[in-house]
Amino acid sequence: MRYVGVSNWAAWQIAKALGISAHLGLSRFSSLQAYYSVAGRDLEREIVPLLESEGVGLLVWGPLAGGLLSGKQARGAKAPEGSRRGAAAFPPVDYDRAYDALDVMRGIAETHGVSVAQIALAWLLHQKVVSSVIVGAKRMDQLEDNLEAAHVSLTDEEQTAIAEISKIPAEYPAWMIELWSHSRRT
Repeated sequence: MRYVGVSNWAAWQIAKALGISAHLGLSRFSSLQAYYSVAGRDLEREIVPLLESEGVGLLVWGPLAGGLLSGKQARGAKAPEGSRRGAAAFPPVDYDRAYDALDVMRGIAETHGVSVAQIALAWLLHQKVVSSVIVGAKRMDQLEDNLEAAHVSLTDEEQTAIAEISKIPAEYPAWMIELWSHSRRT
């Protein structure tokens, strides 16, 4: 069986393609390959709700934000020599939010006796829209560490702590919908 997928598309492009494929009786997209990490949650605004609504899976690239979420780069320090982030600050992140999340994930990692990278990967694997992640390990020890994330079981409280500290600010119309919904509830 073969499946159709796309990479790095906007929500409107995916929605349009799904509509066209349904109209013409063609195979529909079953997956999106996109950047998603604790440090980069932008796709939660439009893309994740679309994927959940339409039953399209998410194959994550850059789950450690170019190595930043390995926890090896101290706040305010330059990226380690020879690292991905040392070559280019890619993918772009809000460093303050990323380091705040790293502080929380370090505590969780210590509790579980695992690496910070495993916590960052485990958080992604706990997201219901995520089908799988593509790890970009350069060395065998990194690959082995990354693979162990599949065995890390985060509690609801740990998932919430990571989600809260790393959440992205709401954009319009989300903040307006929340404002009106809140006023109607009260």
